[in-house]
Amino acid sequence: MNNRYDFLYLFDCKDANPNGDPDAGNLPRLDAETGQGLATDVMLKRKIRNFIEQTTDQNIYFKEFAVHNHQHEEAYKALDLGDPKKAKRAEINKAREWMCQNFYDVRTFGAVMSTKVNCGQVRGPVQLSFARSIDPIVSSEHAITRTSVTDEKDIEKERTMGRKFTVPYGLYKAQGFVNPFLAEQTGFSDDDLKLFFTALERAFQFDQSAARPAGSMNPRALVVFKHPNQLGEAPSAKLLEGVTVTRKEGVEVPRDFSDYEVTIPDELRQYCEDKGIEIIERI
Repeated sequence: MNNRYDFLYLFDCKDANPNGDPDAGNLPRLDAETGQGLATDVMLKRKIRNFIEQTTDQNIYFKEFAVHNHQHEEAYKALDLGDPKKAKRAEINKAREWMCQNFYDVRTFGAVMSTKVNCGQVRGPVQLSFARSIDPIVSSEHAITRTSVTDEKDIEKERTMGRKFTVPYGLYKAQGFVNPFLAEQTGFSDDDLKLFFTALERAFQFDQSAARPAGSMNPRALVVFKHPNQLGEAPSAKLLEGVTVTRKEGVEVPRDFSDYEVTIPDELRQYCEDKGIEIIERI
């Protein structure tokens, strides 16, 4: 990979729970001081992994019911490296390279694989930030009931009551970075990058659930800054913070993406042109 990339990603949530916190009764995550909604980088990576696993023939390391030591053993068997318990640094490095070659998310996001069957550690070239909502969010609580029972002896009891939490509306912004030097080490290619961006654009289409019904979460903008070389020609902050996301005049309570305006100022466009940085608006 010959280029550094910075990117900004916007997605919104409407009458859904974008990323519940299991330590807080699955309430939507938020910044307690500002009231802004939060969504973890892990959540976004999960959507990307699921999309790629469902729509391509790429292998995924972090997937449901995966047993990592068994996956590590595959590397040792494929390369005929002998007993993993007796592996030296050379064998571990070969196993590490095999894991990068054979698992998309390992060569993309990295992984700690220094477990009982040691395949080393990988620093991934693609990193994502937490997503933060542009404005404060409100967490709505809804009472729900279950009309069925688990055990026959409970058939005469009152129906179970539960709680469900949603965000009426929130527009979230995340930032990301692609390190070409780490990409060389893991084998992350331009084709892998293309697939990654496609997954960001389409992942929510395959993530419908009771907490996130169809159409409740949508990608809204993906602005990519492609540098002309590996080192890059501008600080990430100058590029990413230069893209403005503001509420339109007269909108007090946003309830739709159309209530916002996303702008790449002319000054930023000119700055990028002078530096040889290509701005790619994918959504």
